[in-house]
Amino acid sequence: MPALRVTLTGATGLIGPAMIAALRDRGDEVTVLTRDPERAQAQLGADVQALRWDPLSEPAPAQALAGRDTVVHLAGEPVAQRWSERAKRGIRDSRVVGTRNLVRGLRALDGDDARPRVLISSSAVGYYGSHGPEPIDEEAPAGNDFLAQVCAAWEIEARAAEQLSMRTVQVRTGVVLDRSGGALAKMLPPFRLGVGGPVAGGRQYVAWVHRDDLIGMMLTALDDERWSGPVNATAPEPVTNREFSHALGSALHRPSLLPVPEPALRALYGEMAEIVTTGVRAVPAKALVLGYEFEHPTLDEALRAALSRA
Repeated sequence: MPALRVTLTGATGLIGPAMIAALRDRGDEVTVLTRDPERAQAQLGADVQALRWDPLSEPAPAQALAGRDTVVHLAGEPVAQRWSERAKRGIRDSRVVGTRNLVRGLRALDGDDARPRVLISSSAVGYYGSHGPEPIDEEAPAGNDFLAQVCAAWEIEARAAEQLSMRTVQVRTGVVLDRSGGALAKMLPPFRLGVGGPVAGGRQYVAWVHRDDLIGMMLTALDDERWSGPVNATAPEPVTNREFSHALGSALHRPSLLPVPEPALRALYGEMAEIVTTGVRAVPAKALVLGYEFEHPTLDEALRAALSRA
């Protein structure tokens, strides 16, 4: 397959650097859009082409989009923070307004020939809201809580690119296993001290995915025209929070029996605690039908792989 010219947002987040490295390994050319090009180049390397863009106040610049093959849109404020009204506004606007301004930039390009053909846009399994033990695939409707409504509005803005004859994919990501950041990094200190354990009873489901498979699915979505619409980026076998806690303790050779009560989490995180105390058994139905082969399909092996990576 010929090399692609890719424009990427969210370059300095949890997934961005690894996604850029994977694209480069394939020989693809990467341009990043960022509020701080100097910081991005310092983190990613001086040879990265980084262009300034404020996603909340202006359309994405034409010079970063014209003549490109595809756009990978990963930008968004961290969800794992206490949800004050200001934080909730930042979480929503960074996704909804930012994606709207990205599509505005794409719409402003002159002629279809100058426009990228594909938009891969992040979303999250939080789209579905809280569910019990029933498996949830991509056909399920959006939930009603804050994060579900953010994801639903986020995806509407991304799908607007379809009006520009662009193939769009909304990647609904689960809990990403990466020791350098995200949920797993926050879990490691207490579990290493032997004080980790199930949260709020541990019966809620955790839809997880190893970082390598998240990147693998996004790369496949770039290349395979059959991939379109929402795709659950989760491993084939979601587990309960209790099972996840046991597997993480086992991987670290530490006990994992100390329960974390729901009131303690709510006192610490407020409304954001819902992400941890509730869950969804999201399954990657579309990816499996399309033949994606997971590199890390089982939790025990995926945790060992994530924890062994420097």
